[in-house]
Amino acid sequence: MSQLPIDGKPLSDQNPVPSDQHALHEQAQRLRASGRIEAARWCASPNYNQRPDGQVPSLLVVHNISLPPGQFSGDAIEQFFCNQLDPGAHPYFQTIADLKVSSHLLVRRDGSLLQFVDLRHRAWHAGRSSFQGQTECNDFSIGIELEGTDDTPYTDVQYRQLAQLSVLIMAAWPDITPARITGHSDIAPGRKTDPGQAFDWSHFRVLLAGALGNRGVT
Repeated sequence: MSQLPIDGKPLSDQNPVPSDQHALHEQAQRLRASGRIEAARWCASPNYNQRPDGQVPSLLVVHNISLPPGQFSGDAIEQFFCNQLDPGAHPYFQTIADLKVSSHLLVRRDGSLLQFVDLRHRAWHAGRSSFQGQTECNDFSIGIELEGTDDTPYTDVQYRQLAQLSVLIMAAWPDITPARITGHSDIAPGRKTDPGQAFDWSHFRVLLAGALGNRGVT
């Protein structure tokens, strides 16, 4: 998959959010109004519904996905979240083709961004889950998939993009704080393992702290 250029620069050399606080605030306002990440390619999934009345995003959940398992690139993830997966294309697809799931965002290995569900809406990514005693995390969370597996190191650009996305999302919905960014395995222990041992939480949190500090955000 080709990278999505922004201002004529490769995505790997560009951030999805502006570098100064004023511009970040303006972009966060647009995100809150539209639910769309401006740097992401839009691929509308039918697998969503409205959040409960009065519920706004207050949690960010990190996942991983690869289709077929352990294989990267191709458009199978996009097809899966849009209910267009061909069960005859790979034996594994026969086991998942009838599932109705989605995530708000996908960060591919090259850092390119895809969005499937409006961030204001309830994507179907977490399943049965609980965070700090609050169940049904889909109601109040935003799900970000990283193209990868539990035991394959993620790419540097994926970490950078995840940190930048987190800054923008936190600016739009301040109830999401660094302490409320978690893994799928943490909200569904024993049922889910992603993003897995390959995800370096310490590295991500250093990048996140740097991105927040560079924009005067605390």
